[in-house]
Amino acid sequence: MPRTEHLVGTRALLLAAARDEFAAHGMGGARVGRIAEQAGVSKERIYGYFGSKEKLFAAVISEALTEHATLLGPPSADLAEYAGRIYDLHRRNPQLLRLMMWEALYYDGGLPNEQPRTARYRGMVATLSEALGSQSETESDTEPGSESDTEAASTLLALIGLAILPTAFPQITRLILGATADAPGGDDDDELRAHIVRLARRMVAPSSDAVT
Repeated sequence: MPRTEHLVGTRALLLAAARDEFAAHGMGGARVGRIAEQAGVSKERIYGYFGSKEKLFAAVISEALTEHATLLGPPSADLAEYAGRIYDLHRRNPQLLRLMMWEALYYDGGLPNEQPRTARYRGMVATLSEALGSQSETESDTEPGSESDTEAASTLLALIGLAILPTAFPQITRLILGATADAPGGDDDDELRAHIVRLARRMVAPSSDAVT
């Protein structure tokens, strides 16, 4: 195997092993030795590739978020169904959400790669703003922070919160909806998804169309 392919393959093995370890234990509880053992390399190889455990954690988070964005795609014209897509993504890939929750616990303040991540979300807000019909022609070139962008940003945050809560807090889902409610793929799961989509549809409906 050419050296470049070998290096890429080893890095991919390390990231996959690290993702499992960090998702299970977070930054504080993860052990470089376990990651190395699972990947089949020495601990020294990890430091050679990434420099430190914290930089490895940042690389795992970055890869997970890129995967998240690719799988989810931008907001669509049907914003309620977009909430359903967010729900589906995290039910099928709970590890992604666990990594983001560990990230929130570990970092106090700035995040790794914060500027490109912020830019990605601003792009989502702009797309959502257009889907909501909240931008007029004269507002189409306004900077982030305009009234229409603020509305769209708040709506995006609410849609995400609505869609991810059952996966983020499965114990609350079980306590409220019953023991089988947090099982992905079951009848209860389908009903919960449908209910989230209905709530999202009411949330983004124009005031004159909203159900009172």
